[in-house]
Amino acid sequence: MMDPYAKVGRLRENITRVYLGNPEAADRLICCLLARGHALVEDVPGVGKTVLAHALARSIDCTFSRIQLTPDLLPADILGVSVFSRETQTFQFNKGPLFANIVLADEINRTPPRTQTALLEAMSESSVTVDGRTHQLEQPFMVVATQNPSEFEGTYPLPENQLDRFLMRFSLGYPSAEDEARILNVRPAEHALRDLTPVMTAAEVLELQRLVDGVRLDRSLVDYIIALANATRASPDLRLGLSPRGSLALAQATRATAVLRGRDYAVPEDVLWNVSSVCAHRIIGLGGAGIGGAEAMRQVGAILTRLLDSIPSPA
Repeated sequence: MMDPYAKVGRLRENITRVYLGNPEAADRLICCLLARGHALVEDVPGVGKTVLAHALARSIDCTFSRIQLTPDLLPADILGVSVFSRETQTFQFNKGPLFANIVLADEINRTPPRTQTALLEAMSESSVTVDGRTHQLEQPFMVVATQNPSEFEGTYPLPENQLDRFLMRFSLGYPSAEDEARILNVRPAEHALRDLTPVMTAAEVLELQRLVDGVRLDRSLVDYIIALANATRASPDLRLGLSPRGSLALAQATRATAVLRGRDYAVPEDVLWNVSSVCAHRIIGLGGAGIGGAEAMRQVGAILTRLLDSIPSPA
């Protein structure tokens, strides 16, 4: 039987065969999967957001669904709808595209808030309630949402409670000159992506998620996370600090990072690597920074850096 840490390495290798951009982005997406979290990938069009999500889905032998979110999309188009059957004289629920193991919500901020929030229950509780009946979603369940910067025309900013359901929010950035040359030669979206085969089953993903739950998080690291959360709550530069749900998210992302790096225990570097992507979209600056676009995120990131410098590291 293959070592579980080797399985994670094989998954990473399979994804980066197709996604030829920033390898750190692939690592963050894998961490979200291992931590039972959801990912929000924000960047300008054309840098590989959809390719990265497709590469993850094709690397796992499980169900996959892509939802192209548009301004006229309704919640029922995502969740499903109950239809009356003349044969049985009962209402039958027809499942929507949200009923899949990995769901790509493409351009999530191009659909109105009413449709955006239709994802809330699914992302929080892995269930969907329609017409008073609750339907459980099959595990593993992960939403990978992509969005264009909020400064772009025709976008709707995500509500704060929606953002809080994403374990991580990160951007890809432009590829290096060498990587871009590989993209031009390989054309991954046209050729390599179609040939990508699964290297992991859904059952193996669940096994790895249980492995993450067992990662040892020393009390000193717990205190470090709590100290950071308290620093954000007391900061005069922030209107809203990190919530307990945010602290839980940072701890779980830290455990997943340890597994990604082949360890059954976490170290301070695992915490630091996750602070920006896990925390920045959960706190709000005095001018609303944190829930807006790239510039707002940079402002919040600078505040987080200053706060981290003021907290003694467990190391």
